[in-house]
Amino acid sequence: MVTPLRQDTIRTAPKVLLHDHLDGGVRPATLLDLAAETGYQALPASDPDALAGWFTAAASSGSLERYLETFAHTVALMQDRDAIVRVAAECAEDLADDGVVYAEVRFAPELHVEQELSLPEVIEAVLEGFAQGTASAASRGRAVVMRALLTAMRHAARSTEIAELAVRYRDRGVAGFDIAGAEAGFPPTRHLDAFEYLRRENAHFTIHAGEGFGLPSIWEAIQWCGADRLGHGVRIVDDIAVDDSGTPVLGRLARYVRDRRIPLEMAPTSNVQTGAALSIADHPIGLLTRLRFRVTVNTDNRLMSGCTMTSEMTALAETFGYGWADLQWFTINAMKSAFLPFDERLAIIEKVIKPGYAALA
Repeated sequence: MVTPLRQDTIRTAPKVLLHDHLDGGVRPATLLDLAAETGYQALPASDPDALAGWFTAAASSGSLERYLETFAHTVALMQDRDAIVRVAAECAEDLADDGVVYAEVRFAPELHVEQELSLPEVIEAVLEGFAQGTASAASRGRAVVMRALLTAMRHAARSTEIAELAVRYRDRGVAGFDIAGAEAGFPPTRHLDAFEYLRRENAHFTIHAGEGFGLPSIWEAIQWCGADRLGHGVRIVDDIAVDDSGTPVLGRLARYVRDRRIPLEMAPTSNVQTGAALSIADHPIGLLTRLRFRVTVNTDNRLMSGCTMTSEMTALAETFGYGWADLQWFTINAMKSAFLPFDERLAIIEKVIKPGYAALA
């Protein structure tokens, strides 16, 4: 029998995070500070705990569209350079304190230009914040490597422009590109020009697919657009049947995703909130892990989901009985799938992740 893992011990384990939104992980106290500084009066609470509770409750409607509406507040307060630098620095500090050793944090530059900032200035502010937060964490003995993913909104028309910026800044801390937003009615093929450009430039990209929409979204993301990874990809389970003997039978798309080792950026708590899964116990991550898909564990939006990498891994360990070997497997899956040069990925696996888990086992 596997001894249940404790949350305080899981917090000390090295973790890798591939799917986390910068504007979805702002500290509630920071939102209140920024609101006071700018005169923003629309926040629904004036106490950090109450504000955090409001975000989590509002995001738990079971609707991806309603979930996305909560970002109106965080984005509104991230419109000047100092605010963006602060949020990015605190993000790096919070992840490091949670035991994250490598993170790719995504944001949509086009959402932060309502005042005086240009798209490059938004990107440079985030990268400056990551540098500050990384240095602060290192001074406390906590090392984290931070990389950015530039996101284009799938309902807008700036994806090629954002893709070009991802290539322009790829040697300065930007790891790749992404599209996000409501999936229904906004297929990834609307942004085919951006993806074709990225492939010509040998650039990496992930696509939100298979969260709010089904198998066609996943198929388009992979076969038409050429995604390196799938943001969520939960609905790949729709292509897995169970025969009379209880044996899972994979359809052609599911087999392709598994055979090609296409990473699935899964975020269990967020997926339950948006209605992609009924509960953690019902989440496809359990089945997909047993079938050895390239599953990774992520937070998605730490503020809206009230979660951390530690709480996500703790919930999975408690629900599915996972031990250290399983958590290490998820972590190495993520590090293998990172948009980082091979030698750097290997160094983190061999020098940080494996020794870290060996000390815990």
